[in-house]
Amino acid sequence: MTNLGHPTDEQILGLYRTMQIIRQTEEELARCHQRGLIHGACHTYVGEEAIATAVCAHLTERDPVFSTHRGHGHALAKGMPPRDLMAELFGRQAGCSRGRGGSMHLFAPEIGMMGTSGIVGPCILQACGGGYSSKLLKNGAVAVAFFGDGAVNNGAFHEGLNMASIWKLPVLFVCENNQFATEVPFAYASGNPSVGNRGAAYGIPGFELDGNDVVEIHRVAGEAIERARAGGGPTLIECKTYRTRAHAEGMGDFTYRTREDVAAWRDRCPIRRVAVQRPALQKQFERIDAEVADMVRQARDFAESSPIPDPASARAHVYAGEGRGTRGEEREAEPAGSGLSPLASHPSPLASREVSFVAATLEALDHAMSANPGIFVMGEGIGVRGGNFRTTLGLFAKYGPERLCDTPICERGFVGLACGAAMTGTRPVIDFMFIDFINDSFGEIINQIAKMQYMSSGRLKMPLLLRGCGGIGHSAATHHSGLYYSIYAHIPGLRVVVPSTPYDAKGLLAHALRSDDPVLFLEHRELMSVKGAAPEGPYEIPFGQARIARAGKDATVVALSLMVQHAEKAAEKLASEGLSIEIIDPRTVSPLDVDAILQSVAKTGRLLIVDEAFGPCSLASEIAAQVADRGFDDLDAPIKRLNGAFAPTPYAPSLEKAVVPGIEEITSALRELVKE
Repeated sequence: MTNLGHPTDEQILGLYRTMQIIRQTEEELARCHQRGLIHGACHTYVGEEAIATAVCAHLTERDPVFSTHRGHGHALAKGMPPRDLMAELFGRQAGCSRGRGGSMHLFAPEIGMMGTSGIVGPCILQACGGGYSSKLLKNGAVAVAFFGDGAVNNGAFHEGLNMASIWKLPVLFVCENNQFATEVPFAYASGNPSVGNRGAAYGIPGFELDGNDVVEIHRVAGEAIERARAGGGPTLIECKTYRTRAHAEGMGDFTYRTREDVAAWRDRCPIRRVAVQRPALQKQFERIDAEVADMVRQARDFAESSPIPDPASARAHVYAGEGRGTRGEEREAEPAGSGLSPLASHPSPLASREVSFVAATLEALDHAMSANPGIFVMGEGIGVRGGNFRTTLGLFAKYGPERLCDTPICERGFVGLACGAAMTGTRPVIDFMFIDFINDSFGEIINQIAKMQYMSSGRLKMPLLLRGCGGIGHSAATHHSGLYYSIYAHIPGLRVVVPSTPYDAKGLLAHALRSDDPVLFLEHRELMSVKGAAPEGPYEIPFGQARIARAGKDATVVALSLMVQHAEKAAEKLASEGLSIEIIDPRTVSPLDVDAILQSVAKTGRLLIVDEAFGPCSLASEIAAQVADRGFDDLDAPIKRLNGAFAPTPYAPSLEKAVVPGIEEITSALRELVKE
């Protein structure tokens, strides 16, 4: 936008109108909270209207905005009608999040409002993801993150600004410094009293502005957005402002600040300042006041009369599409006539070529990247080096640094970035090396990635693949030996995949790379170099379909990953003793193919579950409970479980062997089971 420093009367009237829409909507919401129409929290934006107004005036619908818990003003400034916002806070079906979000979770991806979060910091990382998508898709979009002063003391701030700087992402970071993080003064919580000057520490422009001066913010933000669109990279803007209502409606306000301070800031009202500066526009301002008041009244009436959400919809949109991931799911890309069946006991003759586990997944990734230019891979050392386990070997030369992007050591940062990228049109693959490392980003996975489709009522997809290895072996000790699939399988919204063969790894990874759900793909370290049959051409294995690794009739073993190999060796040994053991490999733990396990138990009458993970609250516990509930009459003996020890993983080989099920333990457990 030209002439940014001297906006026209028309521009001033537009800015004034937006500020009035925010102010009057918020004041009406405060009254509605007192009436009991708002069921939960209500965080208003009163006093801060100039910031969202000035920044969003330069944005289009293609520019994504990522916001914080105090996001009403951002949503309204981005173009959300007040009726949609009010209906959301009233918990109505017509709300912007269909009644799923309330004050802190506002979604309108149709206008580029990508969501607000009740967690401090994720919006910074997600905006980096929006910027990365823009860079990859070359669509000219600029991503904006609005956050409070409390977020600048969070690790997401450092990781986000650093990533945006090194990759020159088109992102505008807007810190709304309203002096308090809930009730903790910024002056106390931060050793550096300025936020704007921190931009220099990351090599990006930084500005410290009067957050109640809509004209100055409009100028600086406009220049920053123009610079970002032109490839000039990110900008940090600190707007010093003040919220003149409580942190949330109904909360006490004068234990940590004084009435005099609040009154002084009310006198600095950004709306009043504009009116004083342009007295010639007074009549137009008064007309806008009246028009907005009428709009807000109609919005309130609409919200009050809107229906409540149907309780039957409470479980919808956890995953992309209804019914995906069930046993009835169809395969999408298997070559016609290939003869490949994911439920077969053995691969078909066409799969006789042998490759390593890693080589099989590399083929799947290469094929997907060649077909979909929106796929990019991030991780430490996955570029020229090809990954710690050669999971991306050779791909950097084919696809370049934007699609094979080496990262700093900041797992929370690039996982949060991947969330924002998936929301804005690309398909990130995060190669996290060891799952122990990705646990640093647990909050981004659980609170953001897993919930995004649900909270947006299915309007946002999350085509994101998180892959890496784990498992006990190689004396890797406790920070390089986790698997944790039981923990992540507990979380609705995630797909959790744990293959045991090269054939399965390739087919499941191919399916993951076309899924609209977030997928955690775990590869056991002890299997990475194992060779097995896998076709050279592309094929997919749907989630939620178990594999019969070995047919038998005397007992069923359910095992995952490396434990499948151990179980097969135990079954081979027992075959010489006349025992016939059936082995079921679920392949995915979320969704879990319980039906296949029940079918096997109905045939054998006995069940042993071998699970490398800790015993309490494990996958073995879940399978045992499901079979006891649905297949009790088919059991001829009690269900047995063989878990890893409830202890961190030790280093010494003798200690390591003692905490994980081995072939001897499985063999012995099966002998005892068939005697019962």
